[in-house]
Amino acid sequence: MKKRIKTPERIRRRAIVFLALAGILVVISLIAPLICPNDPYATSAADMNRAPCAQFPFGTDRYGRCVCSRVLMGARTSIFSAVALVGLTFLAGSVLGLLAGWYGGVVDTLIMRLADVMLAFPQMVLAIAVAGILGGGMGNAMLAMGISGWTLYARLARAQVLSLKEEPYVHAARLSGCSGWTIMIKSLLPNMLGPLLVTAATQIGVMMIGIAGLSFLGIGVIEPQAEWGSMINTSRAYLQLAPWAVLAPAVATIITVMIFNYLGDCVRDVLEAKEAET
Repeated sequence: MKKRIKTPERIRRRAIVFLALAGILVVISLIAPLICPNDPYATSAADMNRAPCAQFPFGTDRYGRCVCSRVLMGARTSIFSAVALVGLTFLAGSVLGLLAGWYGGVVDTLIMRLADVMLAFPQMVLAIAVAGILGGGMGNAMLAMGISGWTLYARLARAQVLSLKEEPYVHAARLSGCSGWTIMIKSLLPNMLGPLLVTAATQIGVMMIGIAGLSFLGIGVIEPQAEWGSMINTSRAYLQLAPWAVLAPAVATIITVMIFNYLGDCVRDVLEAKEAET
């Protein structure tokens, strides 16, 4: 069997496809209230655990709520919370790693030892402990996942700075009288963004699964707010009676995570192709 060669054109097409799919998911989450076939929070004793039909495309859950409408509304909660969390951890970790790599010494030691402490505990275990202490809610779930999520970007940014700070253009900027902040922002940051952006793109799916996991355990989103992990948790006891109430949010989670993971791989391939061309 011939192995397909990843040509630059093929890589770009693949990246465009997954970027478009990710964009469609974001648009769906934005317009979810407008396209929901029913009220996602309306309960009905007469419609409990109804099978999929014209009125309820994905059936109903144990409270008679439309599963399709709740999946659409859950997209807004799941996708935007994950994207916002990745953005915040990306910003915090990149800045800390940049400072650690540039200044070194005490600054580097303090930041990296703090990162080592965070990495000493598995992220999900630490998140469960923090969320259990703080209580339920999306804000607390995001804080619980983000408290150690910045370490990945900090270590990567530090490594990038250590390799770039000895480049000739950095020495030239120093000799020209540029301040440390100017060099970091104008010279180092643009050249280290590529690996950081690739990591951020792949971490969206990871954060989404983490938030869904906290909600599944009952320490994330508080009912009746629609969120895929919470929906799976509330419906799993009725899996044999109404499997659609579990399968719909589970399939939505799997598809969304796969799209964002493939998007991250495409971003990496595009950057590698550009580096090879230069």
